[in-house]
Amino acid sequence: MDRDFLVRLFGFGATLIHGDLLVLDRWRWLKRRLPRTANNETLIDIGCGNGAMSIGAAIRGYATIGLSWDESNQASATRRARLCGVNPTFPIQDVRKLGEQSSYFGQFDVAICFENIEHILDDLKLLRDIERLLKPGGLLLLTTPNWYYREMSAGERGPFRPIEDGGHVRRGYTPSMIQELCDKSGLFVEEISSCSGFFSQNITIFHRTFRRFGVFGWIFTLPLRIIPSLLDDIFSKITSWPDYSLCLVAYKPRFSPNPPGP
Repeated sequence: MDRDFLVRLFGFGATLIHGDLLVLDRWRWLKRRLPRTANNETLIDIGCGNGAMSIGAAIRGYATIGLSWDESNQASATRRARLCGVNPTFPIQDVRKLGEQSSYFGQFDVAICFENIEHILDDLKLLRDIERLLKPGGLLLLTTPNWYYREMSAGERGPFRPIEDGGHVRRGYTPSMIQELCDKSGLFVEEISSCSGFFSQNITIFHRTFRRFGVFGWIFTLPLRIIPSLLDDIFSKITSWPDYSLCLVAYKPRFSPNPPGP
């Protein structure tokens, strides 16, 4: 399927509906916490994947940078952004080396990091580096697999190898684990929630089964994508089915928690 063709035809929304439904869930979560702006706030998308979140943030008015090590993804994201009428930049950057980018320190009002930290062995260093990028009062919006998720494929059960080869190096996080990381990195937790419930997960399994049929499989499963937005919240309230992702809102304090004495 020519994904750029769909973006030309339908605009930004097409970037959210190519793959798993979980991407659209994360955008819905992000959108509620990323108000439109006309003040040129700065945003950095750390591990930006196909660039969908970066493009969405730029459409909402943010001066956006999307980082990834994947040159092909960055080129594709740049093309799609132009088709959507926005101009985020997509430099090639290994997010494990953010601490070397001193020109980024203290430059961003918002950092987003979606489904990336579980790929990084030194997760504490990553959060400390993100804290350095934020302005005082800046927000971190992060998602990562919930430790208690139910596997959607055999590969999600592990084993999780202690090397960074593109796969997950850990199963995920509990809220307490996220809280601990934030405490150690100087970030204050404002909210820990979750997204991607029963219907998103199971329709994603269905989608993965049919995607081997290419465009026909995608068309067949496309109408099902409306179901999670209608039913997942209700279903989660009456069952104990765990959401797939934990979602964090944290901020860098505006003032030092330990101000110097007189």
